[in-house]
Amino acid sequence: MLDMETIGNIKKEFEAAEMAMLPSLIEKYNNDNRKGVLKIINTAEKRIENYRKELLRIEEMKIYENKYSEYEYICGIDEVGRGPFAGPVCACAVILPKNTDILYVNDSKKLSEKMRDKLYDEICSKALAIGIGLVDNKTIDEINILQATYEAMRQAISNLKIKPDLLLNDAVTIPEVDIKQVPIIKGDAKSISIACASIVAKVTRDRLMIEYDKKYPGYGFASNKGYGTKEHIEALKKLGKTAIHRESFIDSII
Repeated sequence: MLDMETIGNIKKEFEAAEMAMLPSLIEKYNNDNRKGVLKIINTAEKRIENYRKELLRIEEMKIYENKYSEYEYICGIDEVGRGPFAGPVCACAVILPKNTDILYVNDSKKLSEKMRDKLYDEICSKALAIGIGLVDNKTIDEINILQATYEAMRQAISNLKIKPDLLLNDAVTIPEVDIKQVPIIKGDAKSISIACASIVAKVTRDRLMIEYDKKYPGYGFASNKGYGTKEHIEALKKLGKTAIHRESFIDSII
């Protein structure tokens, strides 16, 4: 009988259920008036409501992809690493299939590391093409960070296995690119393609800086990713620069 099922087992059943199964589970236990079961059902209903809200939010993030839907291959582009004292600037270009839903995608800075890693795997599995561009610290010192960022973006585009028909860029117009571009202010929060590029670029660079932390211990690269934290500045004064430091960024410190 229904009332013989323990609340613990019912809770496990709900927690293991896919979103599509929740309505039928709610219906299954709807006549069980035990407080514990009612609480489980209430939690499931909130989960469904939050899921519906997320679907609507993601749909809103496709506004530019829908606006330019006549283009077959729409590419989102973003970069990370313009401000750090050390390491490269990294750009990413992502082409998604039409009408792709990747829930919880957002500006990478608004996501936890755990969520970024999870979304990185999903983006890589669903994207039609992903290109990465990396420009090192020495080049940044030679041509300045803005030009280095443009170069990283051009590299990312050239490393795509599919040539895009349209570029959706986070705020900038990239020089020397013969593809139609649409610069979008705060694009990583407004376009699913740019948001995906933001996440892949962030995860790629963060993982690289974690590896650099092993090679150059003492600067906290694994945690600060090369940014000018108090720990990083103190290490620069004590240990001096490394081969990955941007001299034009740290001259006044050392």
